[in-house]
Amino acid sequence: MNTDVLVVGAGPTGLMLANELRVAGAAAVLVDKLPQRSTLSKAGGVQSRTQEAFDQRGLLEPLLATGNYPIGTAHFAGLTLPLTRDRHRHPWRSVPQVAIEGFLERHLAAHDIPVRRGHELTGVTQDEDGVTATFATGGVVRSRYLVAADGGRSTVRSLLGAAFPGRPGTVTVVAADVRLSGDDQAMTHTRSEDGNWASVFPLGTDPQGRPLRRLSFGGPGRSLPREVPVTEDEIRDGLRAVFGSRVQLLELRYARRITNAARQAARYRHGRVFLAGDAAHVHLPIGAQGMNTGIQDALNLGWKLGAAVHGWAPEHLLDTYHAERHPVAAAVLRNVQAQSLLMDQQGTRDPDLTAAKDLFAALTQLRDVQYHLDDMVSGMGIRYPMPGTEDHPLVGLPAPDLDFGRARSHELLRSGRGLLIDSAGRFAEVTARRPDRVDRAGQGTGTEPMLIRPDGYVCWAGTPDTLEPALGHWFGEPH
Repeated sequence: MNTDVLVVGAGPTGLMLANELRVAGAAAVLVDKLPQRSTLSKAGGVQSRTQEAFDQRGLLEPLLATGNYPIGTAHFAGLTLPLTRDRHRHPWRSVPQVAIEGFLERHLAAHDIPVRRGHELTGVTQDEDGVTATFATGGVVRSRYLVAADGGRSTVRSLLGAAFPGRPGTVTVVAADVRLSGDDQAMTHTRSEDGNWASVFPLGTDPQGRPLRRLSFGGPGRSLPREVPVTEDEIRDGLRAVFGSRVQLLELRYARRITNAARQAARYRHGRVFLAGDAAHVHLPIGAQGMNTGIQDALNLGWKLGAAVHGWAPEHLLDTYHAERHPVAAAVLRNVQAQSLLMDQQGTRDPDLTAAKDLFAALTQLRDVQYHLDDMVSGMGIRYPMPGTEDHPLVGLPAPDLDFGRARSHELLRSGRGLLIDSAGRFAEVTARRPDRVDRAGQGTGTEPMLIRPDGYVCWAGTPDTLEPALGHWFGEPH
C-alpha cells in the first residue's frame, strides 16, 4: 500500500491528525495495533483551545451532541479558578477520551478513512523519498511521511532509537471511572488530615443518564507498583479515608495506576518521521493536558504535512513543528510537576510544602494570577514565534473570532487554507497568487488586517510591507 502519510496510533492525536490531513487534501492511512477501540478513558477534559480547534473544523457541535458533557471550572493543583469561567468562547468542558475517539473514528469512516486495526508495527526504514513500514501481519506500507501517535511506549520511537529523556515515575496513584453516591456532584480536590486525598470531577453520563465521575486518590502507603490490579475494596478504602461515609462506590467502570513520570522526546522530527502526542511527551495526567497537547500537536503538524505533500511547503516549514510544539510540551511538563508537588500526592504532610501551598492558594485569589494559570493550562496562552512580525500584540496567538455576517472567521478556516482578513480590500492581488493556499475575507468590516494560518494562529498583522514575506514564509512561493 502507498499513501502520502502513515499515521501510527488511533488515539485522539492520531485521529485528529488523520482528519487534518483529510482537510489538507493529503491521503492518509491510519493504523493501530489494538483489534478494537479501547473503552477506557485516560483523559476526561477538553480545554478551551482544543475546543476552538474542533470548532475550526466544524466538529465541536456534532461532538457535543453525542452526549451530556458538563462545563466545569478550571483548576490548578486542585485549586479552582472561578474568575476564569467566562473568559473564553469555549469554557473547560468534561468530555471523556472514549467519546472523543468514538466520534472522530466515526467521522473519519464517513469520509472513507477507516482505522485499520490489529496491525502491529515491527519495522520502520526511510530514505530520501519516503518511509517503509512493516507489520507483524506481513503488510507493508510505503508513505512519503510517517507520524508516530502510538503513545508513551511508542513502538516507532523505539525503532528510531529516539532519545526520550526525563524522569521515571517515583509514585503511583489510582485513577478510576466510577459512579458514586453522596457529595460527588461538583469537581473537588479533598484532603484529610492524615495526608490521604481524592479528586473527583464529572465525566458526563452513562447511556442510562446516570452521572459518571473520574476519581483519583492517593496518600501515605498507597503508592503500589503499576502492575498491581486496582480492586473495588481498594477504591472503597480510598474513598473512606477521605470522605468517611459521605461518598460510596456504586459502580467501577475502569481503574488503573498512573505514575508521575515526566519525559519528552529530544527531537520531534527524524527525517520523514514525526513524533506527536504521548509518543513525544508524557507526564502525570492533570487537567487532561496530555490529550489536549496531543490534539494540538496534530493541528500544528497536519497542514504542514499537507503543504509538503502538495509541493508548496517552504523548505523550513516542517521544521517549525518541533520549533513550535517542543517548547509548549516542555512548559506543560513543568506546570504538571509543579501541580503534583503542590498536591502532595504522596501524602507527606511536609510542613514546608504545606506552607508553600497555603501561600500559593492565597495568591490564586488574585484575578491576574487566575488568568495567568488559566492561559497556561487552557492552551489559550500559547504564542508561537513568527519571524519578522513578532512585535504585534496579535501575532503568534490564536486568532480572535470575527463576525463577517455570512460566517465567522473560525468557520472560514474549515477549508484547511490560510485566511487573510482584508477589511479595506487592499490585498486581493496578493492572495490571488496563492488561491489554493489562502482565502481572503472581511471587506467592509473595519477589522484590522491579519493573516491566519490553517491551524488558527495569527502569523501576520498590521504592516503591509511585511505581508508578502509572511506569505512566503508560511505559504511558499506564489504561482
